[in-house]
Amino acid sequence: MPLVSQSDLVSAAIAHRVVSFPTDTVPALAVRPENSGLIYELKQRETNKPLILMAATMAQIFPYLAGSQRERQVWQAIMAKYWPGALTLVLPSSEKLPPEINPRQDRTIGVRIPHQAIALEILLQTGPLATTSANLSGQPPLEKLADIAKTFPSVHCLDCLALERQGPIGKGLPSTVAQWNGAKEVFQILRQGEVVLQDY
Repeated sequence: MPLVSQSDLVSAAIAHRVVSFPTDTVPALAVRPENSGLIYELKQRETNKPLILMAATMAQIFPYLAGSQRERQVWQAIMAKYWPGALTLVLPSSEKLPPEINPRQDRTIGVRIPHQAIALEILLQTGPLATTSANLSGQPPLEKLADIAKTFPSVHCLDCLALERQGPIGKGLPSTVAQWNGAKEVFQILRQGEVVLQDY
């Protein structure tokens, strides 16, 4: 699939196809949550590794979450402090979340709002998408959209060649991953990335 315009990429995502676009970390493979199985097939990914739900606003994310009013207040405070940014929060999921996005079926979902203008523009139009890094499982993340298009010929990749000539779009660093422990009402760091989670 050749590199496509932003409007064509949005149309492809809405039509349940896998797309790729830059984020603030590394480029993402993305698809509507109910079609998450397509990404597992493309990446040859183990089914015990959940995908991340990426969105443009907190309002897009909260319907997919399940928690008490107090928990939601804590989560919203963290989101407001660190988002948009390279922080993935693993939170309890609601019945709205399609099971395909998390084959482990542990009723959790990693959620994030990226600090990248193009990604936010796309997600505002498509709604939340199931995402992961653009690479074959076990391989390093691909950082150029042209390389992603070659590796995944069926994926609609955003044409960012002009931007990429100016330098890397994302930082190439993974997001910090923090999981909510409801019993202790604290976040536990699963992966330390760019963001250092401070007192909340």
